[in-house]
Amino acid sequence: MRISLIRATWPGSVVGFQVEVKVLSSIKEYQPVPQIPQSIWMILGLPSRGTRLHDLVREGLPFEYLERIARVLQMQRVDISKAICVSPSTMARRAKAARFSALESDRLIALVAVFQEALSLFENDVAAAAKWISTPVRGLGSKRPLDMMRTSVETEAVIDLIGRLERAILV
Repeated sequence: MRISLIRATWPGSVVGFQVEVKVLSSIKEYQPVPQIPQSIWMILGLPSRGTRLHDLVREGLPFEYLERIARVLQMQRVDISKAICVSPSTMARRAKAARFSALESDRLIALVAVFQEALSLFENDVAAAAKWISTPVRGLGSKRPLDMMRTSVETEAVIDLIGRLERAILV
């Protein structure tokens, strides 16, 4: 949009204004995408912090959370199991036991936390956050953020990168 004001003056007073408005045809109208209206933690039925979360992780998250997490994060179960270092045979045992181990639960919670940060980066655009987390990123040595959930050091690197991107710091 271009706005120009043309002013005609007579000594000491303004005679009139003319406003010219031109809309550029190359500007697209913003179309909002579906967003998560509330906290991802609330949708999953998980506390985002505190002793209840600590206890859930220590006891091991119930296996049913895997489906919830996959649905909300718009990811395949197989991708999530790879991200948290759980083989298909171990996943089958966890399904029978109906509970993840403490370490696997910790990695699942880390994945949700990273996704929450990615949602913030992409202004609650779930599809964009899911695509970013599954795509190689230059700032992570061309690794996918999803592949960096195996250790706390890697997870912290992903969260750090998101923070730098939010602040427009070169990576």
